[in-house]
Amino acid sequence: MQIPQIRIESTHARIEMSTTTAQQSVEQPQAIVSLEQPKAEMLMETTPGYLTIDQTVAWESMDIKHIFRRVEENAAKGNDAVLSGMARRASEGDELMQIEYGGNPIASQGERNSQILDYGYNIGFIPPPFSVKMNYQPGKLNIYAEAKKVINNTVAQKPIIDYKAGEVHTSMRQHPDLEIDFVNIEV
Repeated sequence: MQIPQIRIESTHARIEMSTTTAQQSVEQPQAIVSLEQPKAEMLMETTPGYLTIDQTVAWESMDIKHIFRRVEENAAKGNDAVLSGMARRASEGDELMQIEYGGNPIASQGERNSQILDYGYNIGFIPPPFSVKMNYQPGKLNIYAEAKKVINNTVAQKPIIDYKAGEVHTSMRQHPDLEIDFVNIEV
């Protein structure tokens, strides 16, 4: 007996793909750098310090005096000595005028005038404290400075970009196929 039979044979479709990769290159040229720094302007003004030392009192206390000062003092001492001498002699004259009242004015005047004067002595070469006068005016320094800005003429370069796009190619490597056969099989 014969049985009809259907035979189906199929072939799948196959796609073929080929790609070309994309290429990109980036090149960055160096920037053109131009910097200039002008010098700062600076002005300095100085006022020197001033020191004065006055030792006049210290020297005078040690009896080392300027000649004008010594002449002035000796003139004053001489004037005082003349005036005190005149006063003493006038007083002694008054005592002698009053001799009739008793006493012995000549002997007492002689005793007074013959006494040895006691001149005290002390160390005379040590000046008294704070006898040296010092005055100091400090100096001044004024600084005027003006900074100059940087002159920047830098030019940036744009990057060079080269890009080639990739490609994808598709094609049918194998087309689909379907074969149908009718066959009678004997059993």
